[in-house]
Amino acid sequence: MNLSVTRATALRVITQLRHDPRTIGMLVLVPTVLLVLLRYVFNQQQTFNRIAPMLLGLFPFIVMFLVASVGTLRERRSGTLERLMTMPMGKLDFLVGYGVAFGLIAMVQVAVVATVSFSLLGLTVAGDLWLLILVTILSALLGTTLGLAVSAFARSEFQAVQFLPVFVLPQALLCGLFAPREEMARWLQIISDVLPLTYAVDATVRITRSSAVSSELVKDLGITAGCILLALTLGATTLRRRTE
Repeated sequence: MNLSVTRATALRVITQLRHDPRTIGMLVLVPTVLLVLLRYVFNQQQTFNRIAPMLLGLFPFIVMFLVASVGTLRERRSGTLERLMTMPMGKLDFLVGYGVAFGLIAMVQVAVVATVSFSLLGLTVAGDLWLLILVTILSALLGTTLGLAVSAFARSEFQAVQFLPVFVLPQALLCGLFAPREEMARWLQIISDVLPLTYAVDATVRITRSSAVSSELVKDLGITAGCILLALTLGATTLRRRTE
């Protein structure tokens, strides 16, 4: 991997996003608006404090997955990827550059969401705030890298959007957000154990309930980071230079 090429790719993507206010608005504002709505849907601070930390990771995960998968596919269909591949650029350079660009956007996204949640919506957690922000950023990066990986299997932007219910909704249903995983049927627990979003949500739950940095929390963070690297590797392996 060439660091200068990767940096140039990231700068190009960021420059493109700067000229697309609708995408910027979706990336930064949608998770915040959803959390504000959630606060007043429940209208109880205790309930909001229990659920909101998990959604702090889920909402950026979904938004970044959608934008990354559609954006990468658009690069291929427009011929941009084909032209870039004529230069001394590897597939990993392309994907990591995209991941860095969207990772920086994710940091802005998380900063806005966290500021609104903790200063305006009264969210409180037992653990350190920086740990919760770290988990949220990792969750957003996880969504980004999974979106980059699955875009290689789509032939149109419509197909890329169709991957959302296939790859995201099962993870959202089985991650423990709607029901504790230990209360699920055993076969659902087994499936949940191999889904990466499960560990990001588990990490937010541990931070919400305890101020201690336990070995389980470290394991959850490590597995989430490992899944990010695995998704990047998968994307580099399956990325096609030309859409048939």
